[in-house]
Amino acid sequence: MWDIAVVGAGPAGTAAALGALAADPGLSVLLVDRSDFPRDKSCGDGIAPHVLDVLAEVGVRDLLSDWTPVHRLHLGLGHDEVDRRMRRPAYVVPRAVFDARLVAEATRAGAQLRRHRVRDVRTGSDSVTLDGDISAGVVIGADGAHSLVRRATGLSACERPAIAIRGYAPVPPARREQQLIVFGDQPQLCYAWSFDRGDGLANIGYGELLEAEQSGPSRRAMLGQLESLLPGATRDATQWRGHHLPLSSWRWQQPNGRVLLVGDAANLVNPVTGEGIYYAVATGVLAGRSAAEALRAGRPAGAGARHRRAVRTLLARHLRHTALASRLVQSPAVLRAGVRAAGADQRLFDDLVEMGLGRGVITRRLMTPLAAGLPALAVSRLRGTRG
Repeated sequence: MWDIAVVGAGPAGTAAALGALAADPGLSVLLVDRSDFPRDKSCGDGIAPHVLDVLAEVGVRDLLSDWTPVHRLHLGLGHDEVDRRMRRPAYVVPRAVFDARLVAEATRAGAQLRRHRVRDVRTGSDSVTLDGDISAGVVIGADGAHSLVRRATGLSACERPAIAIRGYAPVPPARREQQLIVFGDQPQLCYAWSFDRGDGLANIGYGELLEAEQSGPSRRAMLGQLESLLPGATRDATQWRGHHLPLSSWRWQQPNGRVLLVGDAANLVNPVTGEGIYYAVATGVLAGRSAAEALRAGRPAGAGARHRRAVRTLLARHLRHTALASRLVQSPAVLRAGVRAAGADQRLFDDLVEMGLGRGVITRRLMTPLAAGLPALAVSRLRGTRG
């Protein structure tokens, strides 16, 4: 019988373990994952500074001090582009490295790691049982986009998924020392990226928004789009991996009870940028704290309500704004207006970065250029209705 069992030992799961043990080092915490570490994971590998802020709160510091920080962000749409220095640098670290380091930090803090693939989750009156032989007072679901734990709570799947493909390739001189994002001029939001890792390789990829029940483009089609937006990006590329992204909406859900959801399992991926590491780590720490508080109070069944309040306090306003922004930028005219404005105003550029990588909102100065593209968005939707 464990105090807390965490299903999934990625950034969300390890952050949950760290959050719980920082709140109460005496807790028994089990991390369960189907893989051994280190292991690869399909992702853009971007680590925002906000992630390191949250980890510092639970005692994890200098986790990436041996990696090269990235100071510049380049955004492009057709002939419109902006290349500016970010207010705070980000990092590009392969998940094989980042996740393994977080697992080491969590086990050092007192969590125990077990390789096991969870296939069944059952909630009883006094515990939650995994596969009939692992019982815990509280279970935290950190098992990704296709979360078994989420399905066990009865919650529906993501309303607005996206699909992406990622590989690693040598960095050409023109794309060094930056994170580069080039948007496609298509009806659905899509973009290609090249993120310099600082070691001679870049994380490159392509992603696009899917319609409900849409299976998505083929691997060949996505690689073709990547090459058209970033010519030469796929040359000598290896380690291609595809993945689905459960994009967040303003209707974030967390049921009452002993089962908590974090990160991708909670459908928390930024719907504009596809960034999910900050959400994973932030909600993971909150879940660990909420579970620890509920256990300390002798009311583990109240963990769900505690976690829901904590996440809404942190992210509710941000999620409403990103949901609106994701609708707006589906119009190339609105997106183009935003890129142009960011090129003209460093403060507006900083607002965009904050909303895409952290928990920023649509500020007044950001709303002005976005609103300039609204007439074109209205016309395109009217044409779509008539068609």
